[in-house]
Amino acid sequence: MSLLPEEFADLEPFAEIWCLATEPERYAKRLASTVAQMQEFYDAITPRAEAAIGYCDGFPLEDLPEQVQNLAYLLYSMINVSFPVEVWSQPWVPDSGTTTLDCVLEPIP
Repeated sequence: MSLLPEEFADLEPFAEIWCLATEPERYAKRLASTVAQMQEFYDAITPRAEAAIGYCDGFPLEDLPEQVQNLAYLLYSMINVSFPVEVWSQPWVPDSGTTTLDCVLEPIP
C-alpha cells in the first residue's frame, strides 16, 4: 500500500523516511541525515511542492485522508531541511553549540 496519493507516486521512495508526524521527529531525522540525503529529498520534492500544497488544499484541514496527511508531513519535512540544504550545507544550525530547541506548537494536522 502506498503512503502517498497516486498523483505523487514519484515521491513514494521518500515517504517511509520523511513522512514524520511531529516536529521533534523531523528535526531528529534531519540531524541524523547527511547533507547528500537531505539534498536528494529536497531536489525531488521541491519541484512538486506547489502541486502538493494545491492537492492538500483540496481537502478539509480537520479531516485529511491518511495519504494526504502523509503528503503534508512530507512538505513539513521539506521545510525542515530547506535551510540545511540551501544555506548551511550541514544538518545542524551553525555556531549553536549544544543548544536545543523544543517546539511547543507545530502545524496541525
